[in-house]
Formats: sequence, C-alpha cells, structure tokens
Amino acid sequence: MRGFSRRLAAVAAAVLTVGAAAPAPAQAHGRQVYHKVGYFTQWSIYGRNFQLSKVEASGAAARLTHLNYAFGTVTADGRCASADPWADWGTSFPAELSVDGVADVPGQPLAGNLNQLAELKAKHPGLRVLISLGGWSGSTYFSDAALDEPSREKFVASCVDLWLRGNLPGLAPGVAANIFDGIDLDWEWPGSAGNTGNVIRPEDKRNFTLLAAEFRAQLDRLGRDAHRHYDLTAFLPAAPAKITAGFEGTKIFRYLDFGTVQGYDFHGSWETRTNQQSALRVPAGAPDDPDFSAENAIDAWVAAGASRRELVLGIPYYGQGWTGVTGGGNGRFQPASGPAPGVFAAGTEDYKTLATLPGKGYRVYRDWRAGNSWLFDGTTFWTYDDPAQILQKTAYIRGAGLGGAMMWSLDGDDAHASLTRTIAAGLWAPRRS
Repeated sequence: MRGFSRRLAAVAAAVLTVGAAAPAPAQAHGRQVYHKVGYFTQWSIYGRNFQLSKVEASGAAARLTHLNYAFGTVTADGRCASADPWADWGTSFPAELSVDGVADVPGQPLAGNLNQLAELKAKHPGLRVLISLGGWSGSTYFSDAALDEPSREKFVASCVDLWLRGNLPGLAPGVAANIFDGIDLDWEWPGSAGNTGNVIRPEDKRNFTLLAAEFRAQLDRLGRDAHRHYDLTAFLPAAPAKITAGFEGTKIFRYLDFGTVQGYDFHGSWETRTNQQSALRVPAGAPDDPDFSAENAIDAWVAAGASRRELVLGIPYYGQGWTGVTGGGNGRFQPASGPAPGVFAAGTEDYKTLATLPGKGYRVYRDWRAGNSWLFDGTTFWTYDDPAQILQKTAYIRGAGLGGAMMWSLDGDDAHASLTRTIAAGLWAPRRS
C-alpha cells in the first residue's frame, strides 16, 4: 500500500500542476458532465476576509457548475428573508475586492454579495447560482412553513419573489432578478433533531415532499414565463435514521434536480475520542458499530429509492480536531482531552491552515482502504481531506456512478483553490466517441 500511496500522491500533485494552467472543460454535447457544487457563505466576507472576488481570482469559479449562496432564512411567519441584508445587498466593495475590478459607488442600484454574484455570472455565463435556504442555524421554522398547503404556497411564493424575481425590500422592483438560477433546500432536519429550538413534527417527512412539489410547481411556472429552467436541489443527511425520519427517498427526486449528501461530520471534537469525519468507508478497527462513512450514506439513499446519478457527495474543506490525545501510535481512535484550538472555532480548522502543518511536527497518515487521512503530532489530531484524498473520492464518485461533488465551503480552500482544482480535474471526462 505504500507504493500505491506514493503513486496517488504523485497523481494528485500532477492534477494540481495541470489544473493550475488548464481551464475547466466546456460542458458541450457529448461530454460526461458532473455537478461541481461549491458553497459560498455570506458571512465569510467579515472575519474570514473571503470575498467572491477570491473565488474568481483563485480559478475556483471557472471549475464549478453550481455556486450555492448560503443562507437565506425562514421567518417565524413562514416567509423567505435575508439573514444579513448588509452582506447580501448593502455593503460596498472596493476595486481590489470586486469581481470585475471596479469599485462600488454610492447610489448604484445593487451592491453587496448579490451584485458580486451578478459580476461573477457575467464572467461565467454557464455557472448556476442558487440561493440556499435554512442551514444548521436557520432551519427553526421550516416545519411551520411546510405544515399545510396554504403555508407552503405562501412560503414558496415569498422565496420566488425575493430571490428569483429579485424584489428586495427598500430597493427598486426586480433589482436582483436573474441572479439566482434556482433554490437549494437546506432543512436540517425534517422529522428529527437539528439545532436546538428547531420545530419538529412527525409530519415533516410527508411535508418535505409536498414542499419540494410546491417549489417545483412555482419554479416551473416562473420558468415558463422566463423561458428558462430553475434548479431545485436539497442538502441531505448521511445518517440512515435521519433519512428514514424525514425523507421519502423515491418521491422527492420527482421534484429535485439532484441532492447533495453530507459527506462529513461523521465524527468530531464533540466526542472524547479521535476518529474520522469524512472517510469513504468505515476504517478497520473503528470503535463504533454501526458507523458512518460516505459509502454507507450513499448506499442508504440508494436503499431509500434514490438514483445514484441524482446523488452528489459532499466533501469538507475543513478538518475536525482533538488535543490532549493519549494512547500513542498514529493517534486514531484514542482518548482526547478536548477540541483542538482553531483559528475561528475550537475543534475545526480550514484546509488552508491544515495544509501548512506537515513538517511542523505533524505527520500525514493515510488509510487508503478506508479513504481517510489525518495529521498527528503526538498530542493534537486533525482528520481532514487533502488533494490526494480528494482525488480518491473523485475516483469513487465516478466508479459509483454518482452525480458529482459538493464542497463545504469555498473559503476553506487555499489561495490557489487546490481542492477545487483537484475535484474539477478528477471529475473531468473526455469526449465520448
């Protein structure tokens, strides 16, 4: 396995070298096209100092098929709203932080991230930009919004009006029209626990399907008027219990273009023992049985009635970490005293930071059979995905017949978009004869 490890690492390095110069392949007739979905978080423009201009400058934008803007919120009265109007359409960007290199000026019709998205689309007309609704901390009232037919109709109509028709409060009618190409549902989770305080009902499972149907109907009506197709996607859980509690697997894909499956947070620093957070397969010797893995998550969705081509595997651009690790060895499956210190939060760290650790007391460990990599310095342990690991995942995506890869989130990548370049190269396919 050491020889295979060296070969795969060398291939990953070659992928980055080629990807640095090569543009993304055209999505022309006759090509096998995989979805490459990157999340951009509205709050990343603050402390993380990560703007959409960096998605463009790094080369990531040219290698995506979809960009999901996270998150729009669901209000207590069952309507769509902005979680941060200042970030979405209020703040101005100077020339050096603007996608088109031109500074925003006072009085322009639209500013903020939405204007930057419009500039990004102007450079990449084939890029599909979706508004993601909900998220971990924004799913509190999804159950109420989906409760009955009048609630669903009102909620979906408000989302279409705000995000797709572009009728932003306080601005000219339609000022943000044609920025978004669809809607991504990030209800975490129908029928089962998510963030503290979420409204949860047993009826959520059926109501999620009905909500997706209502979105599909209203998006199609809008699309007929606009002579275009609007995408509808959903973020889907990895845990079989959550799939069973909240999703009618066969029915929901009548309305979704595809679903992105959570391929991370299988384990994390909330636990007292080091583990993997995003392995392809359950590692030998894992202490939990049953356990989570990307393959188990995909198989659970297939068993629930989903087609493999409709499933897009989520890949983390961050790691989960523990410190105070005892027990020796390579550090995996060992007791720990708590979360490892992180730049933005204890227990998590961006890939761009973790990529600097090898050679600074940390050694990279790999389990190719499980599809899992980690860093360990004898005390602190980080489980994460690097380009070599991601290349193995793209091979799995192709071999398993999946629809592509999703990335959470773009701000975790390095300045050269190494992870995104690896995904794009790994999911490139030559023209069919």
